Amino acid sequence: MNMKFLTAAAFSALTVMTPLMASAEDAPVRVAFLAASSQNGFNQAIYAGIEKAAKAFGGSVTTEIFDGEFSATKQYSQVEDLVAGGRFDALIITPNDTVGIATALEDATAAGLKVATTLFPVGPELSNMQPQVKGLTTTVATDPSIGARAQAEKVVEFCADKNPCKVAVIIGQLIYPFDNLRNETYKKVLGEHSNIQIVATGEGNYDPNASLKATQDILQAHPDINAILSNADQHLMGAEIALTDADIDLSKVYTIGGGLNQIAVDAIRAGKWNATLTQVPASMGAAALTAIVKSKRGETVPTWIDESKLRDIPQIVDKAWLDAHPDFVAEWQG
Repeated sequence: MNMKFLTAAAFSALTVMTPLMASAEDAPVRVAFLAASSQNGFNQAIYAGIEKAAKAFGGSVTTEIFDGEFSATKQYSQVEDLVAGGRFDALIITPNDTVGIATALEDATAAGLKVATTLFPVGPELSNMQPQVKGLTTTVATDPSIGARAQAEKVVEFCADKNPCKVAVIIGQLIYPFDNLRNETYKKVLGEHSNIQIVATGEGNYDPNASLKATQDILQAHPDINAILSNADQHLMGAEIALTDADIDLSKVYTIGGGLNQIAVDAIRAGKWNATLTQVPASMGAAALTAIVKSKRGETVPTWIDESKLRDIPQIVDKAWLDAHPDFVAEWQG
């Protein structure tokens, strides 16, 4: 069996087929989770998945969360401190700086810590899921450009009979390599259609209030927008308020976010929003925790676990799918 890449289903099957060796089964494993921000709902959901998976090991695995405060510098220092302190056997990180943190993580793996990264790979190539950090245990993620392309293609479908079709983009922060990649993907896909105009790009910083202000500024200059394309559901929360305050009919504006939180699920079901990109943070956290604990206890684990395969949910969730699955509940509130 090729152990370099397994789907989630194969990984689960492997877990059943290869139980932990009795001699290592109860060995304690102390795991630190370095959240991009512990105040962020998506990161909190990753940690909830980590905690749930840890409990399945019967008390031998303990976890602790650290707040990265959406700061690359803060997170780098945290890794250095954890390595020097020696309190932990492994760490899971949702990186703020996917390039700059690499050196610190190399020091961590060199010191014997098992390291997993969630949401994004660490290294200069965001589309490369294989280890770019020497000694990295596993990456639980999907190439962010794949989801961005799928989102943009939904906007293209909506705009097919509109000329011009005016689109506003709300991105997290363009200083982040992953958000810059998403934004460039949006521009590439939409730019292939002469009827589509990206009239403005705002930064929402994964915060409804910041997104509200960004959308208000956009609407002042472009009150006739046809679509809002965003990488995060939190951004659409602010955008919805701005559109409503401006007396713009929500049903006339195509809105697509990212993350599949419960707020998005409810808004799509109610017909307020159109769609969102699926992400499953709790499943990511659980997969990362399971992988590093098994690796610490001597088992071979996949170097890449594809987030998009962790659950049987379509890449883009819309009202039609939710209507067909009335009992669906998102993995995080928002």
